[in-house]
Amino acid sequence: MEVISFFVKNSYAPRAVPAYSVPIPFSFQRMRRLAAASAGARGRDRARQRSERRVLNVRKVLKVLPFALLCAAVPFLVLKAINYSESFARPVIFANSGAVENDYLDKAMFDFALAQDTYFDLDGNLVSADGTALASLSEAAYKEPVTYQQYVVRSGDTIGSISQKFGLSNISTLIAMNDIANVRYLYSGKKLTVPSMDGMKHVVAAGETLEGLSAKYAVAYEDLLDVNDLDSSVLTVGQVLFIPGAKMDKQSLQKAMGERFTYPITAKWRLSSGFGARKDPITGVNSSHTGIDMACPTGTRINAALSGTVAFVGWSNVFGNYVIIKHIDGYQTLYGHMSKISTKKGAFVNQGEKIGEVGSTGYSTGPHLHFTVYKNGKLVNPMTVLK
Repeated sequence: MEVISFFVKNSYAPRAVPAYSVPIPFSFQRMRRLAAASAGARGRDRARQRSERRVLNVRKVLKVLPFALLCAAVPFLVLKAINYSESFARPVIFANSGAVENDYLDKAMFDFALAQDTYFDLDGNLVSADGTALASLSEAAYKEPVTYQQYVVRSGDTIGSISQKFGLSNISTLIAMNDIANVRYLYSGKKLTVPSMDGMKHVVAAGETLEGLSAKYAVAYEDLLDVNDLDSSVLTVGQVLFIPGAKMDKQSLQKAMGERFTYPITAKWRLSSGFGARKDPITGVNSSHTGIDMACPTGTRINAALSGTVAFVGWSNVFGNYVIIKHIDGYQTLYGHMSKISTKKGAFVNQGEKIGEVGSTGYSTGPHLHFTVYKNGKLVNPMTVLK
């Protein structure tokens, strides 16, 4: 039998297997690391988003803030501008005639200006109720030596009444002779040295002569010899002489009387009208102004110019809301056109204490304080007593 050999190609031979990575064995540590990394990334994303939102919010606030500040400032600035315009941009007019003002003021002040027994002028000279100077000692009295007596102050005494009681014509005699720094502190029981005539004591200094003192005080040389009962014109340092007829200067007297008025307004103000003769701002007719007008914004604080008792609080068509304060020794002050009154009748107010606020009530076309000073029923220029 013949064997026949043959070769059959196998069409089902296996195909080449593609290469692949060998799987990494499972690990819990690796899984934790991957989870932590993923969480950190998400946290950073959230933080970045929050930061971006904050930046956007800040930008929005910064855009709105200037507008909000402007809205808040506008009312304040407008009010300040109105007050400034009212007070300083145009003259303040006191819109009543001088005659009407004088008549009303005289009526308003009469009861308060004359409520005392003794009166004296700005030089300290005792005067009668109508302002007439009281008779003083004649020059013949200066030919006699001066004598002294003691007096104990009693309840109800004043420096004026004591002076009048002993025939003195000027209150500065008692003040200077007793070194009274402030008559307000003159109390019951205090002992005073009272000379027999008006004058002042003088302590001789080195180099001074009787002739020089005669010229300094305008006193006759012989009167100095007679009043001091001197046998010789030779003086010694420290010797005390009495100078007949001498008196304190106005400034020293005002200080001793406690009459140093302070300005009733301490804020910025403008003198819109002075004391005395002026032309009426409306009619142009010559008139008399009874005080001074201090122009300043509405609501400005008004203080008592001197300590005293509030004698009147009220309203008039001339002064609007006004206050009258009675002070020592015949002084009264009036404060007019107030927008607000902060005191009441009968109250005692200290110098510098608030009594009201500036306004434009009554006959007035702009905010200002009308300030008047009376002395023993007579008008006084406020600028002569204010410091």
